[in-house]
Amino acid sequence: MPSIGSVGDAYDNAAAETVMGLFKNEAVAKSSPFRTGALKTETDVVEVVFEWVHWYNTQRLHSALGYQTPEEYEQTYYARKTGPSADDAANKTAA
Repeated sequence: MPSIGSVGDAYDNAAAETVMGLFKNEAVAKSSPFRTGALKTETDVVEVVFEWVHWYNTQRLHSALGYQTPEEYEQTYYARKTGPSADDAANKTAA
C-alpha cells in the first residue's frame, strides 16, 4: 500500500495508515459484518462507510480510552470537568 502522507510527517502518516488499516479489515473485508454482499455501487460503499464510522465513534471499545466507547468517554470527561449540575444538587436530601 502506498504511503498516505508526505515525506517527513511520520506521526500523522502512521495515524492515518492505522485508521485505514482498521477500516479495510473491519469495514470492507469480505468477512466484515458491515457488508451484506458485494460492493457493486457507490451507494453500497457509502452505506458501509457510514455504518462503520458510526460504529467506530459510538460503540467500539477503544483501548486508549480505558476500553470505553468514545461517547462514554466524552460523557465522563465533561461530567468531571463541570461537576454535578444544579439540578443534581437541588434533588439531594439532607442527611
